[in-house]
Amino acid sequence: MTKRSCLMLCAALAAAIPAVVVGQGEKYPVTVIPPGKGPYTFAPDYQTPWDKIQIMVTARMSPNLFVLHGSEGLDPAHPEASGGRVMVLFGPDGVLMVDSQNRQVAEKTLAAIRSFTAAPIKVLVNTHIHSDHTGANAFFARQGALIFAQADLRAEMLRPPLRANGQPAPAPDMAGVPVSTYAFNPGTAGQPAVTFTMNGETVDLIPMMPSHTAGDTIVRFRTANAIYIEDFYRNFGYPFADQANGGSIKGMLDAVDLFEKVANADTTLVPGHGTFVKKKDLLAYRAMLVDVLARVTALRKQGKSLKDVLAANLTAPYDKTTLGDTQQSKDRFITEVYDEAEGLPPVVDGKRTMPAHP
Repeated sequence: MTKRSCLMLCAALAAAIPAVVVGQGEKYPVTVIPPGKGPYTFAPDYQTPWDKIQIMVTARMSPNLFVLHGSEGLDPAHPEASGGRVMVLFGPDGVLMVDSQNRQVAEKTLAAIRSFTAAPIKVLVNTHIHSDHTGANAFFARQGALIFAQADLRAEMLRPPLRANGQPAPAPDMAGVPVSTYAFNPGTAGQPAVTFTMNGETVDLIPMMPSHTAGDTIVRFRTANAIYIEDFYRNFGYPFADQANGGSIKGMLDAVDLFEKVANADTTLVPGHGTFVKKKDLLAYRAMLVDVLARVTALRKQGKSLKDVLAANLTAPYDKTTLGDTQQSKDRFITEVYDEAEGLPPVVDGKRTMPAHP
């Protein structure tokens, strides 16, 4: 994006702010633009048109805590809204960001932020390693952000896996690698590792057990009574435990259970993808994980192959209530459960060597 086009976009967004930002006596959260519902189809050779994707204020959690997300129907990885959500706390103490979106839309993300605040960007928290949440790290570090994350996330970033063709991945841009790290301690699960007090808000960085990945963090905003819960939960498509990056289905169950400690009945839970939920809504998700894990484990004990288990259509009871339930999403989920049913390889530097499937 050129400087001129970036300024034009910023001006256009600023013009919309009276409708987006101002509201006396509003009850939060306020949904400005809901995620899409689909269904979506993309041609086999479809390439994401990054130039067409816009980053917009899609929700307000409080007068100074906004949610940004991308356009619907353009990104096949996340068709309901491109990329991962970004949360922005702003005010006289500066800007705290949760996640940085895809690298390709970094300037658009900044323009969206500048449409409602000119405060300096000071803190960026990464909830997990995936590029739709960390891709613009280096860009925002160069705007002044100090990056915080779990130590395992830093290790994952410093030691990227080999590419599909077996060649080494490019070395990371060190500007985008977290510089302030902390670790998950099972003995203090649910307690914050870092707490910020800024802009009238108290922000807790709570390291999570390996669940979506080995380096997960949830971010709690106490005054707004909202928690960014990253991607261990999703209600668009089936669950994704990135086992190669240290995640696990059983860890996702542990993550759900932790919310009895960290949230109350009224807390708004903000996943990276899909719709906002309350902690009671996690129960059906947990029940599905338990059910599918038990069914797959039973089939494996009977000597069934992965092909047999995929053919059993174990997600059928949940398909009608799962938006974005593509065959690819179902197969990925069942394959993960199949691999985990008899135990997973150990995590080394935040990664696992997972079995290959034809």
